[in-house]
Amino acid sequence: MVGRVTAILDAFEPRDDELTVSELGRRTGLPKSTVSRIVQELVAFQFLEHGRIGVRLGLRLFELGESATRPRDLRKLALASMSDLRSALNLTVHLAVLERSEVVYIEILPARGTPPLPSRVGGRMPAYATGVGKALLAWSAPSVVDAVIDQGLAPVGPNTITDPDRLNRELARIRASGVAYEREESGAGIACAATAIRTPDGHPVVAMSAAGWSQNFDVRRVGLAVQTAAQAISRQIARRPGLRL
Repeated sequence: MVGRVTAILDAFEPRDDELTVSELGRRTGLPKSTVSRIVQELVAFQFLEHGRIGVRLGLRLFELGESATRPRDLRKLALASMSDLRSALNLTVHLAVLERSEVVYIEILPARGTPPLPSRVGGRMPAYATGVGKALLAWSAPSVVDAVIDQGLAPVGPNTITDPDRLNRELARIRASGVAYEREESGAGIACAATAIRTPDGHPVVAMSAAGWSQNFDVRRVGLAVQTAAQAISRQIARRPGLRL
């Protein structure tokens, strides 16, 4: 039962506002009658709610997400630096953690004039196709990277890296420079610079990025600004050894 509930909730993608029972059945591969029964229970407990044509994610999911200790603590630590970064660059700033082969966005500060982005708070994206994901993979164990590659590197944007050797070379470059860059890998017209925020022993716990239109993107300036903001957060983490990471 838990697996089927998870499949239904995971069927919602960042671009989705509402989904019908029929569409949920198509995406999950579950019988329509099964989907209908589970959806009714999820609505009753506010994990889903009725919309105009189908159902959408409900308030209860948001409440549970807000109660998760690790994202909440990381967001509190990072929020001031993220806000300063957005003000300095007028770019959308992301904070994300690695969850298996995907990144989960735990905070986003949008900026005016930036392109529509596929990211949303609580949403997921393939790690290999995002700046934050590549920044986290660069400092992850080789087994983590191998697992991502084994699942396949399907195209997400026009310039997604789909070749394993090229991805490994990219991750080595990120380790050397400290900054991950993305140009139209997660979507058309999007560019970003990202860096991983690590514990004193080098473990990557979260990544931050600044994203905007690719044609106006000053790679050197944005990369340096993101690194500076990430260093400030790293110092805060080092001063709080009891923080759950």
